[in-house]
Amino acid sequence: MDSKTATLIILVIYVATMVGIGFYTSRKTKSAEDFMLGGRSVGSWLTAFSYGTTYFSAVVFIGYAGQFGWMYGVSAAWVGVGNAIIGSLIPFFLIGRRTRLMSNHLGAKTMPDYFEQRFGSKNLKTVAAVIVFVFLIPYTASVYNGLSRLFGMVFDLGENGGIYIIIAMALLSAAYVILGGYKATALNDFFQGIIMLIGIATVVILTVNEKNGLTEAIKALNEIGVEGGVEKNTLGSLFGPDPLNLLGVVILTSLGTWGLPQMVQKFYAIKDEGAIKKGAVISTLFAFVVAGGSYFMGGFVRLYCTLKEGDGSGRTFIETVNGKPVYDTMVPALLDTALPNILIGLVVVLVLSASLSTLSSLVLTSSSTLTNDLIKPRVKNFDDKKQMISMRIFIVVFLVISVIIASNKNASISTLMSYSWGALSGAFLGPFLYGLFMKKASKAACCASFITGIGISVTHMVLFSLNIEAFSGIKDAVIKLDCPLNLLSPINAGAFAMIVSLIIVPVVSAFTKAPDKKIVDNAFSCLSASKK
Repeated sequence: MDSKTATLIILVIYVATMVGIGFYTSRKTKSAEDFMLGGRSVGSWLTAFSYGTTYFSAVVFIGYAGQFGWMYGVSAAWVGVGNAIIGSLIPFFLIGRRTRLMSNHLGAKTMPDYFEQRFGSKNLKTVAAVIVFVFLIPYTASVYNGLSRLFGMVFDLGENGGIYIIIAMALLSAAYVILGGYKATALNDFFQGIIMLIGIATVVILTVNEKNGLTEAIKALNEIGVEGGVEKNTLGSLFGPDPLNLLGVVILTSLGTWGLPQMVQKFYAIKDEGAIKKGAVISTLFAFVVAGGSYFMGGFVRLYCTLKEGDGSGRTFIETVNGKPVYDTMVPALLDTALPNILIGLVVVLVLSASLSTLSSLVLTSSSTLTNDLIKPRVKNFDDKKQMISMRIFIVVFLVISVIIASNKNASISTLMSYSWGALSGAFLGPFLYGLFMKKASKAACCASFITGIGISVTHMVLFSLNIEAFSGIKDAVIKLDCPLNLLSPINAGAFAMIVSLIIVPVVSAFTKAPDKKIVDNAFSCLSASKK
């Protein structure tokens, strides 16, 4: 049996399992709250795995691991450490309990719903819902992009073959989410998480062993010097060739989770406080293995890839576009060399598992937000049955738009994700976090954060990523500055937007009117009651 046949058999079994779970959970999904939040009764293991598998997808394994491994060497593993501690451990303990209590007390099913109830503004809810729908789309497209890259490599689909994979994955993710809602995604996430843990550990070991073990692999990395565009002895060092810009990656990919609706809403659904504590430990260990392993593996891509065609090194030649390597092809090239053919099927299912779990959470978050926060307040007699029909329709709409964007290969995986996370968390991080802890957080401060978060991300995208001729002079001027912090990077722009959100909310709140005292006291009463 050849590798392609084995991979197809594994995929068929995997797909059948996913759809079967969807059918199984569909019988337990009786209301809109069941569909969106699993009846707020999800335990620690399912929550932790759902959080982790939503966090990490083909974006990390294919896109980010390749790009940052190429740029920073093994020091890229610090991104995984940041994801585990800042992105997983701290939010569970810092905001998990308060989010669960306050969202339940206020009856908030989505993040925009929370903004309305916490700050007493229907307009905030409407604006937030639009932001969620618009800026989750590029993130979803980046996941599809990563999947199509891997499947294209495995099945040799050619230039346009990836679009068929994208469509197939959209149909699969839609199938089990439409059937079972949150319960289907949570149960599937657990199953997919197990595959991810086994797969990542296997790939990391084989990647290093192919280069004669860890010591020899790091030694070989350090030998890469001027011809690789970096200083000698830096790619295998602790902090790599560019620690300042590496910090920007850590901030974007770690702090960003605190303000992303698809991540935060995991705490809405968790069963109780005990489940939060257990979930914190489980999700952190999961992130150390999956994120840490992915970025560590990516740190060795230069040993498998080269930008010099026919250099006799045996490495895979990576083409460039506008002078930059096509980062999204690097990890597939590494896997093609480092893994035995028989294990390619495992990697395909690994990346598919990571991606489908993320996709299911994204489409569920988007569809539930539009239905609950935009449609329901404007339609009379909008009962549970109509809400679930609406959510299922929006799942299809959301996926169709994402597929169209993903079919355009001009934008890299990391660029799509960076603008998505930068806009969403740049808009929501400050208002959501301070809303949980600070009674004086104001509606005006929330508006200011929405404006700056979206403004920074969209302005940066227009000036530096869309290649609009009218702004080429600005881009050239920034390049000439030769700043140690890469101002052209959408990653740094996203990290900056998040930091601005954390600063602007308390500053604006100090000079503007706080929400009505009754609204604030009601929101915080659940926290006082829980201590008694």
